[in-house]
Amino acid sequence: MTTKNDDPVLDLSDAVKGSWHRFLDLYEPLRPELYRYCRHLTRSPWDADDLVQDTLARAFVTLGTLEGNAPARPRAWLFRVASNLWIDRVRRQRELASEIDAASTTSDPRAQREAAGTLLSQLSPQERASVVLKDVFDLTLEEIAETLSTTIGAVKAALHGGRSKLVDPAMHERARPLPSREVIDAFVDAFNAHDLDRVAALLMERSTVEVVRVCTQYGREAARSGALTGMMFGSRRLAAADVEGGIDPRFIQGARPTPPRIEVRSHRGEWLLVHWYDHEDGEAVRAFTRVEIDGDHIARVRNYFYTPDVIEEISRELDVPFKLNGHRYW
Repeated sequence: MTTKNDDPVLDLSDAVKGSWHRFLDLYEPLRPELYRYCRHLTRSPWDADDLVQDTLARAFVTLGTLEGNAPARPRAWLFRVASNLWIDRVRRQRELASEIDAASTTSDPRAQREAAGTLLSQLSPQERASVVLKDVFDLTLEEIAETLSTTIGAVKAALHGGRSKLVDPAMHERARPLPSREVIDAFVDAFNAHDLDRVAALLMERSTVEVVRVCTQYGREAARSGALTGMMFGSRRLAAADVEGGIDPRFIQGARPTPPRIEVRSHRGEWLLVHWYDHEDGEAVRAFTRVEIDGDHIARVRNYFYTPDVIEEISRELDVPFKLNGHRYW
């Protein structure tokens, strides 16, 4: 029989996890500022959170290929990684939008704008990043040039151009009709009844269920025995974290083992599941879940629990009481 120590794949997985955790020991304290920077670049907290995670992942891989010493200024280095990822992403999106426009035969400019969606922006990526780094984070021109891998002259031009046409990007977001609530309501009813079988039955056979930053599971059965169980009954472990682990005990904050309940809220053009946890001082939101519907089943579930920046921002937008869980599950 093959043991864990004899399996090179498992050995590699353990080594990578160990290195990743050590990387986060050093760079995770910078996550709030990185999130704030990414939030200024992107249009939503969800996109900002994705960009933060992509940035940390790219930085982790890049760090393993650097020769010599680690970056002398970690914050500036993370901002550079985030800037490059975001600029590349916007360029790819605009190329796609141009292809859509070129293929369109309509003369209605509004239809062309909708084809591009939120890809269109008043500022170029370089302009937007420069303005944010200067006006929000108060970096010097030299630091901005280093972060964006450009010259001081280019930064000055980007600042001048960006400030002259900067507008609130939220004004350009396209209104979208909310999807049907039938499947979502069925999910909520089953979840609040603590009926794990009924919840799992609403998923597509090849669905994806993700607890952001923790795990991604593919397929109904894997999700049923893993992530969905944690979402429904994880409050028991939360309340006993000082004994069982799974979260820093300082984040217990009077949590009770009562399974959480969820409710549906309309938020930023989608139905959002709000997770209410019971505490000694009353209920508070500790997580959000986003779902993607395909026909009469759920294709994707993304649960945000170990994402304090997102939880705080969305809770304040919804005007609900909340408690944070930190970034870590170990």
